[in-house]
Amino acid sequence: MDVKDLLSCNAMLSGYVANGCPELALEIFESMKLIGVEPDLITFNSVMEAYCQMGFCDEALKVFRLIANPSIVSWTTIISGYARVGNHEASLDMFRNMMRLMGGMPDLDSLSSSIVSCRHLRALRNGQEIHAYGIKTHSNLHFYKSCGPALLTMYSKCSRAHDMKNVFDLMDKFDVVTWNAMILGLIDLEMGYSALETFNMMQPLGVRNDQTTLSTILPICNLKSGMQIHAYILRNNLCSVIPVLNALINMYCKCGSVSSAYLIFSDMTVRDVVSWNTMIGGFAVHGKGEAALKCLKDMISSGVSPDSVTLTAILSACNHSGLVNEGLEVFHGMCRDFGLVPKMEHFACLVAMVARAGQLNEALDIVKEMPFIPDKHIWGTLLAAAQARHNMEVAVLAADNLVGLEPKNAGHYVTLSNIYTDDGRWDDAMRVRRLMESRGLMKLKGSSWMEGGN
Repeated sequence: MDVKDLLSCNAMLSGYVANGCPELALEIFESMKLIGVEPDLITFNSVMEAYCQMGFCDEALKVFRLIANPSIVSWTTIISGYARVGNHEASLDMFRNMMRLMGGMPDLDSLSSSIVSCRHLRALRNGQEIHAYGIKTHSNLHFYKSCGPALLTMYSKCSRAHDMKNVFDLMDKFDVVTWNAMILGLIDLEMGYSALETFNMMQPLGVRNDQTTLSTILPICNLKSGMQIHAYILRNNLCSVIPVLNALINMYCKCGSVSSAYLIFSDMTVRDVVSWNTMIGGFAVHGKGEAALKCLKDMISSGVSPDSVTLTAILSACNHSGLVNEGLEVFHGMCRDFGLVPKMEHFACLVAMVARAGQLNEALDIVKEMPFIPDKHIWGTLLAAAQARHNMEVAVLAADNLVGLEPKNAGHYVTLSNIYTDDGRWDDAMRVRRLMESRGLMKLKGSSWMEGGN
């Protein structure tokens, strides 16, 4: 085009944004300045959306502040953007500012994004206020279709099962998103049996399960129900959907059928990093360290780079199989070759692996050289290994640190007292007991839980 005006520039901007090309949209915006085309509200809204797609919500906010009279689209863009990148405090603050300054009716997208932020912040009261506002200003049909799934998961996070049911009853039962949100909410509430019941209720209605349904329900299945869903996957030609197959592998590993999991894994034509991590983790849980190491080697050979989860899984596999030297070699190799920065959980696995092999001094050296302050899991691992090996010096050190980290946990005092008693240090044992009593602590009685039938 010889002449580019505001209309043509806006058309290109919105087209790039709609097709997920935010960098190209920003290039158009920069070129508008060079050719002297003044941006309008539509331009700014598109640029804000481009920045939000890239995760640069603070840059979007700078653009927002250039708008003299932001529209509902402007507000919704910035509210949704902050919610998507996980800055839920900022998202909710922007929603409050919109309600205070604009005076108009917020659209369903802004209400839905704000409810999502309430869910992550567990801001029940704010979520209830938005819920009440939504049903006053919109029809039930449109409100619950747009905001119902977010409401279900928000009430779930706030442990409001009764409110979840009330919302679910008002939602469209022929929309798979309704069922997915309800199943996920019940799983979050650790009501796995109810989630399976809900999944079974969905089937006679003819609502087609999508990959979200199957990926959500499989992790809570036992072997029988998991195999039934596996049959459904085969019948409905879903064997090429990677997230579904990953969930299926995880289900079989969790239920103890590692051979079935590996059969599915081997038949996959395309595997992502989650596929590899799930299979390595399955081998780890069942003490198949050599198989996990081979899987890691195949993963690297296939061109998939290990990530932080891979490192945790392979260290766990080496720990459960007593492969200390191999585990140490993998730990240093992955950090060196793939630029992984070890986190607390990686050091916890490393300490557990070395300590359970009886190398307590080496484990203690790792703890001392860590770039973090050791947490209760690391000291707890050292304590258990030291007690098993009757190493009183390390056991006392670990128990003493546990008392310092959790001074209100009576169990740590009892453990430390018992260690002193086993070592014949009666005065020290009595001193710890008196300290526990002076703080008004009492060890809770143990209990067991057994589930029968349903």
